[in-house]
Amino acid sequence: MSATSPNPSLGLQSKRWNGLRNILEREGPFCKDDFSPSPDNLEFLQTKCKVLVIGAGGLGCELLKDLALMGFGDLHVIDMDTIELSNLNRQFLFRRSDIGASKAECAARFIQNRLPTCRVTPHFAKIQDFDDTFYQQFHIIVCGLDSIVARRWINGMLLSMLRYDSDNTIDVSSIIPMIDGGTEGFKGNARVILPGFTACIECTLDLFPPQVNYPLCTIANTPRLPEHCIEYVKIIQWDKENPFNVPLDGDDPQHLAWVYERALERANQFNITGITYRLVQGVIKHIIPAVASTNAVIAAACATEVFKIATSCYDSMANYLNFNDLDGIYTYTYEAEKSDTCLACSNAPQVLPIEDPNTTTLEDVIKLLCESARFQLKSPGLTTVFQDGKKKTLYMANVKSIEEATRKNLTQSLGELGLQDGQQLTVTDATSPTAMTLQLKYQTNEIEMN
Repeated sequence: MSATSPNPSLGLQSKRWNGLRNILEREGPFCKDDFSPSPDNLEFLQTKCKVLVIGAGGLGCELLKDLALMGFGDLHVIDMDTIELSNLNRQFLFRRSDIGASKAECAARFIQNRLPTCRVTPHFAKIQDFDDTFYQQFHIIVCGLDSIVARRWINGMLLSMLRYDSDNTIDVSSIIPMIDGGTEGFKGNARVILPGFTACIECTLDLFPPQVNYPLCTIANTPRLPEHCIEYVKIIQWDKENPFNVPLDGDDPQHLAWVYERALERANQFNITGITYRLVQGVIKHIIPAVASTNAVIAAACATEVFKIATSCYDSMANYLNFNDLDGIYTYTYEAEKSDTCLACSNAPQVLPIEDPNTTTLEDVIKLLCESARFQLKSPGLTTVFQDGKKKTLYMANVKSIEEATRKNLTQSLGELGLQDGQQLTVTDATSPTAMTLQLKYQTNEIEMN
């Protein structure tokens, strides 16, 4: 039988699934009230339930393996990366001969060869390459990502797909559950997110390790740290000079040496010290430690939650699992609460407090949006609409011509830009597929009233 043409009937008849039948075809003391024991449950997993796995790295490989062995017959996997030699110590679906090939395609091929009853569709692309119509086809989405930006983006996409009834209640048929897993060294977490009902990624953004984000305006105009110089070469100078006519590769010694030399030159211009080859490599590759055993534990927790949601055989986790095996084994589960001031799921403009609009510049606002634990934006673009209905782009770094035209606004105060107390700013960023709305709140007004 061809590995690309799985036979669903063979999957249903196989003795491989006897353990699943004991769960799905019998009642038990822990079953949910709406659970109906039936052979149809296994058939649903094998032939109808469609699950998307985002990421085919250390965690993604474990997830694909677990889900395939748990009876899911229609999996999709997205990953934009290719296989490197350093991946082989923990990403067990790959072999040395796969180096340089797509992770998604190699992972899909391996799973189908090992388990022909499971069909895995690879997507060698970014999650941002797909629109809402693509994501709407899935029953559940499970993430094995190493990027907080990507997590926030898919979180925003699922929230944007929610539909509301006339009384402003969420249409439950529009909810696509997201199971998110993450690992760093001997620590990990797994969580269940029901968009619109439970805490989302943005609600608990402060639970993630502090992220190092450098505003593009600082990198380009007023660098203060060696990392600023490296990011400048990485983001601006590499694309401008295109030294090797290929994208920047953090594993290529020639590329790293070129970035090191240019970053050192820029650092000398601004009297900045501390540029080292190791720092250049760390900034470019965003190196995160990975341990195979941690990946296995977190993937197992995530796959179990996918199974519970897909079959209704047991209540899903509520809703955040913390795991640590740095010194013994420690796990803790608690319910993260939905935030009323969440930027993504609160459905209301959020207040942006400003001490004094006459001394606070637009650059100060952008730094706040990038560096504060609440926002943690990457490279925000800001627009506003004035009372006369005129729309104005205040700053946008991602489009070169607009960046050059709006750069002068960075040094102007909010008062000089004509921004009033209560005025709304529309903010776009790589962390979200949709724009967010922030409302300026000047603290000086409150002081004067007192």
